[in-house]
Amino acid sequence: MKITKEQYSSMVKAASPPSPHIRNFILAFLIGGTICTFGQLLFVLFKKLGIDEEGASTLVSVTLIFITAILTGLGVFDKIAKYGGAGTLVPITGFANAMSSPAIEFKSDERDIIGLSRKAP
Repeated sequence: MKITKEQYSSMVKAASPPSPHIRNFILAFLIGGTICTFGQLLFVLFKKLGIDEEGASTLVSVTLIFITAILTGLGVFDKIAKYGGAGTLVPITGFANAMSSPAIEFKSDERDIIGLSRKAP
């Protein structure tokens, strides 16, 4: 049985559920905005602690990466990303999640990963 591209496209369209675009846009905006607002609050906090602007910017990035890696390890970030979609990918948190997820996945496969310790038997 040979089908054309048009027939295949119509079959895929019929089988795919409709995507709530407006809802997804709003959630991505709210979640991404919340992450960015949290980063700005961290920046203000670090500045109030007497850290210069460049140092505060660096600390914000490191802090957001650390928090995201912890939340990814606990399985919380994936739940946030399920609702926030691209809103969680655009800030630096998307990078942190992309870097920590494979390490956690391979660790669950009982493979050795450089930088992760293995429990003694």
